[in-house]
Amino acid sequence: MAAFVLLGAALVGCGGGGAPAPVVKEPTESKGPVASRSASPRADAAAGAKPAPERGAGQGAVPTMAPGPGGLTPVYSRRVAKSPKSAEKVVALTFDADMTADQGPRAASGERFDNPQLIATLRRLKVDATVFMTGRWAEEYPDQARSIGGDPRFEIANHSYSHYAFASPCYGLPTVAGPDMTADVQRAFDAFRDAGAVNVVPYFRFPGGCYDDAALRALGPAGVTAVQWDVVSGDAFAKDADAVAEQVIDGVKPGSLVVMHCTRSAAPVTEEAIRRIVPELRARGYRFVKVSELMSRG
Repeated sequence: MAAFVLLGAALVGCGGGGAPAPVVKEPTESKGPVASRSASPRADAAAGAKPAPERGAGQGAVPTMAPGPGGLTPVYSRRVAKSPKSAEKVVALTFDADMTADQGPRAASGERFDNPQLIATLRRLKVDATVFMTGRWAEEYPDQARSIGGDPRFEIANHSYSHYAFASPCYGLPTVAGPDMTADVQRAFDAFRDAGAVNVVPYFRFPGGCYDDAALRALGPAGVTAVQWDVVSGDAFAKDADAVAEQVIDGVKPGSLVVMHCTRSAAPVTEEAIRRIVPELRARGYRFVKVSELMSRG
């Protein structure tokens, strides 16, 4: 029960406030080498983090943002047009594939933290999207991680390995110690690689959306761009798909970045909501893009 409450708090955190207002900086290009596994995540942190992986072969350079003052990890929340007239009707749908490091027993007992029907619907509707995946999720569902990460419509971004908080308080989540933060992110990248995922981008979303300057500074060596959002879907533990759809449709503006979830047990109506969101936004002239395209066009 305690673990269930923790996941619930984390998902609600992703759908609500609690994080400082992000600052958008100018994107740059990432060309870092693909990361490799180390036997000791803590040793990785002590020895100096490897750069985040670049996009898979043949996919081109990935837009990232330059570090902030003092090497702070940059934070991106939406595309901002230079003028209203230049605001292109693009929107990025993002889906957090949440599973905390200690939820293996719940998965073994039959609880599903995945949502293959959602992924199938996105494919059927031809929607490009970014999946922010925890390393523990990729370990639990390696075939799905490989499939998502091998589909050119999708890209996998980092949602930490453990889904523990990087700043406290954060909706009751356990906290990752500062010296271990970069190693936790690296361990997730290693899990994606071990699953065979190809389209992995150097973006990171804080569990619960919680961060502070200390976390941004600690993650500087990881070479990632932190990605937040400007539209909250409210899909965590929602039972009314129409309410979720209306919240997204009403909130989207040109360049918006929407946070949703790819976790069947904790966000059961997301797939149904998508079946309404996509056609209605398309009827309003919107095009769906991955975060990497949103960032490259802004």
